[in-house]
Amino acid sequence: MSTGVAEVGTLRLLGGRLCLDFAITVGPRHSDHRREYLGSYRDLVEWVRHAGMLEEDEGRLLGEAALRLAEATATLELAVMLRETTYRVFHAIVYDERPEPRDVQAIGEAHVGAMNHSRLASTPEGFAWAWAKDGVAHRRPIWPVALSAAELLMLGDLGRVEECPGSDGCGWLFFASSKNARRRWCSMEFCGSRDKMRRLYARKRTGGPGPGG
Repeated sequence: MSTGVAEVGTLRLLGGRLCLDFAITVGPRHSDHRREYLGSYRDLVEWVRHAGMLEEDEGRLLGEAALRLAEATATLELAVMLRETTYRVFHAIVYDERPEPRDVQAIGEAHVGAMNHSRLASTPEGFAWAWAKDGVAHRRPIWPVALSAAELLMLGDLGRVEECPGSDGCGWLFFASSKNARRRWCSMEFCGSRDKMRRLYARKRTGGPGPGG
């Protein structure tokens, strides 16, 4: 069920890489009470806009989708499939497991599909890749996510990909970009502080030393 554009547009972007942020548009990952934030094509478009991957004039995608409901629905299904594939691949990497070949292949195919709709464009700063304005523009929200996942697999320091161990079943994936890569939580403000308070409470119950003891 869709949570609505207003909510999907306020999701925290804590993954450090676009594909990891996309993987947490459902959660907490390991909870029996997971929430799905991509309940409609409109949610998908709004999330990509929220993540800074959609130009303002590309809002026409919403109007196009309204006229091509079947294609918009198919795009949403592809997006969710890419999200779940991305999660499985990087979850396996976190735990030093080998991702399923079919999942890696799916990311590769999504990457190729995205590049097939890119073009080299002139910009005030020089040249850059841009998305072609073609007949499958309704799939535009998927393309930057596919590129991000493939680039992280091929070029990223995969040893820095982590999963938040929050006791509420968080399971958010993130890229630890600090120099010593010691980030443990999706956010100290949320899972980190809750864990700290939980440990403090446990110490008080057992009569153990406080945080500084």
